[in-house]
Amino acid sequence: MPATRKKRLRRRTLRQILGGVRRRARRAAGTVRRVWRRSLQLQVVTSTLVISVTVVVVLGVFLSDQINKSVIASRQASAASEAFADRVQIADALSQQPDEQAKPSDSGKNVPANPLDGVMDTITGSVEDGSKKRYEVLVLNPAEPGASRASGNVTPKNVPEALRQGMRRQIDKLPYDKPQRQQALIRFTGEAQPRLTLVIGGLVSPDSGGVYQVYHFFPLNEEEQMLSNVRLAIVVVGFGLVLLLAAIAYLVARQVVTPVRLARQAAERLAAGKLDERLKVRGEDDLARLATSFNEMAGNLALKIHQLEELSQVQRQFVSDVSHELRTPLTTVRMAADLLYDSREDFEPMAARSAELMQAQLERFESMLADLLEISRYDAGAATLDLDSVDIRDVVLRAIADSEALAERHSTRFELRLPNDPCMAEIDTRRVERILRNLLFNAIEHGEGRDVVVTVGADRDAVAVAVRDHGIGLKAGEETMVFDRFWRADPSRARTIGGTGLGLAISREDATLHGGWLQAWGQSGEGSQFRLTLPRAAGVALKGSPLSLVPPEIEMRRTWRGHMTPVLLPASGDGAVHDEV
Repeated sequence: MPATRKKRLRRRTLRQILGGVRRRARRAAGTVRRVWRRSLQLQVVTSTLVISVTVVVVLGVFLSDQINKSVIASRQASAASEAFADRVQIADALSQQPDEQAKPSDSGKNVPANPLDGVMDTITGSVEDGSKKRYEVLVLNPAEPGASRASGNVTPKNVPEALRQGMRRQIDKLPYDKPQRQQALIRFTGEAQPRLTLVIGGLVSPDSGGVYQVYHFFPLNEEEQMLSNVRLAIVVVGFGLVLLLAAIAYLVARQVVTPVRLARQAAERLAAGKLDERLKVRGEDDLARLATSFNEMAGNLALKIHQLEELSQVQRQFVSDVSHELRTPLTTVRMAADLLYDSREDFEPMAARSAELMQAQLERFESMLADLLEISRYDAGAATLDLDSVDIRDVVLRAIADSEALAERHSTRFELRLPNDPCMAEIDTRRVERILRNLLFNAIEHGEGRDVVVTVGADRDAVAVAVRDHGIGLKAGEETMVFDRFWRADPSRARTIGGTGLGLAISREDATLHGGWLQAWGQSGEGSQFRLTLPRAAGVALKGSPLSLVPPEIEMRRTWRGHMTPVLLPASGDGAVHDEV
């Protein structure tokens, strides 16, 4: 058991270490991706580097291969020529008669009995007089191994097996085929340090008889050193060329990216409201024309915005002035209408009905005038909050109490779903009550006499109130349009409670003033739900809502439909087949 626990502990530790490494790798990769996406200059320089390295590598490999082939081919041609001349000398020496070989020389010494001894010194040169050649020669006599000769430290073992077999095949074909020379490149290991060696093999058939195998070993030290120097030069030049191209790409990208970056910064400042932002124009190139166009656009945009601000100011001032000016005559008309309304029982039926209609329309006119004044305050930015820490449940109960009379007239009942714990929040009680009354009036008007469900929820950061009706609902795309001023889902449908068409627009402004959300959900035939979400502490940004915007029963129905699977049951007594979920 302890061993098993140790293994589990080691596995857990290893998983933690690997997880930490993966997280750090992902963070590093994410940082690299962000830097790559945000830097045009980095993208240009990196792309230039990649393309330059690819081109330089391809050209370097091609040039190195061509130079290598040229040098090796040249050396092979010269080596083949020297090997052929040496084989001719060997053939001449082996073709001499034995008596000629035994004649004394001018110095009084006899010529060696084996003609290869003399010709080997001739073709390889002498060290004393400085005529020693760079290559070695091996002459093999397969019939008489003792008659073989070699210069330097070469041995028959140094001959590649493939080359030796090729020479044997040529011997087997004699005398019908003319022998051809064969060659191979090997790493000669006869010395302390292996060197690249070109081995050329050929056959010599002297008139005296027999067949000799002649192998020439041409060291390629100088050629290999030269090729190494050439490759080093190509690498150095290629590396320098890549750096030079990278520097050029950096300078070119900087010349292009810097004006673009300045234009981006100017555009950001222009979007932030600094309408006097302009770019400096230098020269007459494309970037200069871009700066000129940007400045012209900024000037025209500033002019249009200024004109729109003046027009908006005039409109707001007009609405405010008209609303205030209408209060005085409206007060006089209101007083006269109240007198007429109070005395309507003394009038004839037609006059009494006219007094009642005038009273109702005056109330609606006063409500509209109050809403217009409130909208003008929001447009002018003069709306302020009178914050107080209250229990949102009490605010909901007061709003429902104000709506009960209207609900009774429409045969509508309220279903309350309140939490047991207090839901404290810093709000403007007057404005929040107005929001809830507007939502409740809207639910009563469009609920078609069905129950209205009011739900209150709260979490650590926010409180929420959802008002759910089961009326006609909303069509797709109308969830945001309901908050537009004077918007109506069905223009042909008459208002039953005398609303002004500004209630939901004012409610959204009130919610935004609190830093909260007012959202709507609706579906044709399923009703609608409005959700008000407010932060518990004033000035704190909302991260979520305690209540779902979609009613829970709708969510459950969607989930149920998404997971249901039809099962065919056996036929019943009437022969029908039923489906069960």
